[in-house]
Amino acid sequence: MTIHEIVKILTDAGIEPNEANAEVKLLIEHFANFGVKDIIMGKKLSPEKLETVKEKAELRARTRRPIQHIIGFADFMGEKFIVNPSVLIPRDETEILVRSAIELINKNNFKKALDVGTGSGCIACMIAKYTDAQIIGLDISTDALNTALDNASRLNLFNKAIFRKSDVFSNVKPGESFDIIISNPPYIPPFEKENIQKEVTFDPEIALYTKDEKGLEFYEKITSEAPKVLNKGGYLLYELGIGQAEDVKNFLAKSGFGEIEIIKDLAGIERVISAKLL
Repeated sequence: MTIHEIVKILTDAGIEPNEANAEVKLLIEHFANFGVKDIIMGKKLSPEKLETVKEKAELRARTRRPIQHIIGFADFMGEKFIVNPSVLIPRDETEILVRSAIELINKNNFKKALDVGTGSGCIACMIAKYTDAQIIGLDISTDALNTALDNASRLNLFNKAIFRKSDVFSNVKPGESFDIIISNPPYIPPFEKENIQKEVTFDPEIALYTKDEKGLEFYEKITSEAPKVLNKGGYLLYELGIGQAEDVKNFLAKSGFGEIEIIKDLAGIERVISAKLL
């Protein structure tokens, strides 16, 4: 068995060649503890380690389970985050949301931030790492919160990234207020469930789908309630689903927000919206 043959296991299962190569590299690094330095030095993988990597590739090909679940980690903004079926696997698009939030926090010297629907805690952790703000991550899932706590612990973010069980703002304490609220809420409408990519079905449904037909349920709820816990002059930022920017912009305008800005991703899709509470 060669590395090329292991890559072929994935491509034969319909995984795109560049992705297959990248995934086999991750499997080799994780299960064989074999990196670029070893390749440069001309080291060879033992048959036992090759067999382990082959077995994991076959599992990936057979089940289409995400590679991140197989190795137990996802890369996000240069850090490795623990992931499992109780949390959404961090996506590259979410980096746009986090970098936008970090920029606003540092520019305005904000000290109190809130992450609604924190999941793995990747948003909260990176904001805690790159700003002086203390951030509270809220989630309705106990399993997700345990994962977020583990991630914050691995990054030594004690007292900077704090997590709390809450259904949106239900467990925000009386008198508690924030300078910025960030959320990557569920935004996939139910009708899209039957067409969703197989790998995405391993993410928790509660983090993916809304109950309304346009995927706007949580944008509307969070936006309408945010002014109760957001300081005047503070910001609300969302990651957006495709085609949702205009509706979310209208929710924000109706709830007293202005200076609304929409940021596109590299594919030209309107991916992040930010607004200031006037």
